[in-house]
Amino acid sequence: MKSTTRGTLAAVVTGIAATVGAAGPAAASGAVPVPVPLGGVSTALDMELPHLGAQVPLVKPGAPEGPRYVTGRLLPERTLPQLPVSSALPGVDARSPLPHVLGDGGFDHVGLDAPASDLRALAPGLSVDAPLTSPDAGNFGLPRPKLPQAGILTPVLQNVSDANLESGPGL
Repeated sequence: MKSTTRGTLAAVVTGIAATVGAAGPAAASGAVPVPVPLGGVSTALDMELPHLGAQVPLVKPGAPEGPRYVTGRLLPERTLPQLPVSSALPGVDARSPLPHVLGDGGFDHVGLDAPASDLRALAPGLSVDAPLTSPDAGNFGLPRPKLPQAGILTPVLQNVSDANLESGPGL
């Protein structure tokens, strides 16, 4: 292998690695963190303000399953296929000070941590069949009439989410 070929190959591999490394954390988690900067307001007002942060989901469409041809039908089984979509539910991270409601020994902060959780969905689909049968050899190769069929493929939504509500001194 020539040195110019090795150099070109090394440059291409380095470029691909840099691109994957830059997009890796956001694409791997399915959500992009969005902090809400309130530090300047807290300093200006000389008081403790809530801490807020969110996670915005990235929507990733998938490839639909193709139509399935079934013997005895003129149209495929899934005329309009279901489109799979994967994303995440938005996440939130919030911490807020509370007044001393139960005296000095109680809690003075409350926090909510609901991380972004994976969400998988399938869009609705459609399955129809023509009002004719497939060509029949007993009928001189002509199709016979039959009742038309139509069906809606129901949408699917799958998610497992969790949240954590906590309270205590100085969260």
